[in-house]
Amino acid sequence: MTWLSPAFPVGAFAYSHGLEWAAEAGDVRDAASLEEWLADVLAHGAGRNDAILLAVTHRAVTTADGTALAGAAELALALATSRERLLETVTQGNAFVLTVRKTWPTPALDLLRETWAGDVAYAVALGVAAAGHGLPLVQTLEAFLAAFAANLVSAAVRLGVVGQTDGQAVTAALLPHCRRIAAEAATAELDDIGGAAFRSDLASLRHETQYTRLFRS
Repeated sequence: MTWLSPAFPVGAFAYSHGLEWAAEAGDVRDAASLEEWLADVLAHGAGRNDAILLAVTHRAVTTADGTALAGAAELALALATSRERLLETVTQGNAFVLTVRKTWPTPALDLLRETWAGDVAYAVALGVAAAGHGLPLVQTLEAFLAAFAANLVSAAVRLGVVGQTDGQAVTAALLPHCRRIAAEAATAELDDIGGAAFRSDLASLRHETQYTRLFRS
């Protein structure tokens, strides 16, 4: 939970995952539409896919399978559907690896460095560290998805879509989705990855040229 706290220096507060454009376009305009949008992103978009990547990474580190670890790390970058999505995941992932290496060192990070020389997606970075420190997979997935949802709700509050109280209500409503997706992702493989959150992907692409922006994505 410390790693996923807003205080952990990965800069999660700077990203809205395309939500800023969705708010300007009117797709997300109140608590109900925000909850629906985020539930779909969790179930059919980056939430589920990143959870699967985290799970595959966790298992690869646990079994010291460098080939599987490199495969997950490479696919995580290839799945980014826009320049900003790639920026969002690798900026946070690289920052996470840098901080954990200095404060919570583990041989798992050495395995990552030996098998993958490129940028590290956020979900992969968390999976490596969690496995390296023996954290249970399902609970790690639940915490990861809950933090992802809460960060986007926070972005919606800062955009003025909802107030603080409605934001907390949306977060509470999303937690059952997080638990269900975590349970499914825990045993999933890379072949199970797929998505249908097209409007969210378009929002990310449109955000790149949005005239007035508070967020980097």
